[in-house]
Amino acid sequence: MSDNENKFEKKPLAYRMTPASLDEFVGQEDIVGKGSLLRRMIEADRMRPVILYGPPGTGKTSLARIIASTTKANFEKINAVTSGVADIKRIISETRSSLMNPASRTVLFIDEIHRFNKSQQDALLPSVEDGTIVLIGATTENPFFEVNKALISRSSVFMLKPLTAENIKVILNNALVDRDRGYGEIRIRIEEDALNFLSEFSSGDARIALNALELAVMTTELDSSGCIPLTIETLQECLQRKALKFDKKGEEHYDNISAMIKSMRGSSPDGAIFYLARALYAGEDINFLARRIVICAAEDVGLANPTALIVAQSAAEAVRMIGMPEARIILSEACSYVAVSPKSNAAYTAINEALEDISKIDTGSVPMWLRNAPAKGMKDLGYSIGYKYAHNYEGNYVDMQFLPDKIKDRKYYNPTDNGHEKKIKEWMEGRKKS
Repeated sequence: MSDNENKFEKKPLAYRMTPASLDEFVGQEDIVGKGSLLRRMIEADRMRPVILYGPPGTGKTSLARIIASTTKANFEKINAVTSGVADIKRIISETRSSLMNPASRTVLFIDEIHRFNKSQQDALLPSVEDGTIVLIGATTENPFFEVNKALISRSSVFMLKPLTAENIKVILNNALVDRDRGYGEIRIRIEEDALNFLSEFSSGDARIALNALELAVMTTELDSSGCIPLTIETLQECLQRKALKFDKKGEEHYDNISAMIKSMRGSSPDGAIFYLARALYAGEDINFLARRIVICAAEDVGLANPTALIVAQSAAEAVRMIGMPEARIILSEACSYVAVSPKSNAAYTAINEALEDISKIDTGSVPMWLRNAPAKGMKDLGYSIGYKYAHNYEGNYVDMQFLPDKIKDRKYYNPTDNGHEKKIKEWMEGRKKS
């Protein structure tokens, strides 16, 4: 393989297979398909500020390279990790110099723009606003959280989605047949199921797929017929493991935990355990996961099974004490218990409705009979007069008004017929009849 390495000057396959034009670009049809806004801007060389947002390996940098090759304006590329305000000021200064840039316009691609701090982003704003700089930002983080709102308001945000398995397969096949940039001049025999495996298990990331293919080609010995045989086993070894589709610190972190909570709420232990496992596999903070289970036990199980909160709280304490890898067992038990428990959000709804009333309407004052009279003379003013001590009555229950006069008939807690809460409901209804 040394001759092949020399031919490509050791540039990675993923770099070599970067599409040279929009016609070569695979996937993201809704963004760069025929007639789309971004495609029209690129083809007409009428770029406006753009933020490309999506997971790694979905084509953000490839689109920037296509823009660089098609625009007649000056094109600059910087990485937010290694660049600062000085670089921005230099580019702006050179752009405004008629000698260095007669067009007085620069298309500036900033990779990982979310890593720019506020002052760095602020330095860009005036030049973006007056059109001196046409910003093309790329980020794996949600730009609405990470990028200056003023820059966002002046930019078109395009969300790139993970590539489909079919998209990945097309890209891999292109690499296998391309004689100039890929392996078209090399005899490679790849099983169809191996190609399908690599396409499916690259998590929508073309770079992962191409890197695995390259490693397999470069490390596999020729067979007796002079071919490089690529099997599922070979590609699985090169891929090492299925790459997760989410970064534990990124937006997918929130999507995954949302799916876990909704699975517990929806009484699906299988779904809840799957998303728990996915979070653990990605290195999620076990204490964060434990807290979410505790919240779900209170919010979604509630008094339908009061024990769920006890189990969840005990699990959270045990997780802090034990740590990984055994904490996974504790989290699984608590997660499963909450998922299979009967559900009621009556307590959650009750406190929300009470808070809303307090914030929006005049709810009146605490009834005089519920107020304390700790100081001499307060009873003479009516404090605590008329209060009935529940334990002095049969069943430890007394029929008395507890809400202020203005909302005396308001009902906040409405128990369901689920689990233990059905008994509570029966008790409350029987109390009314007595």
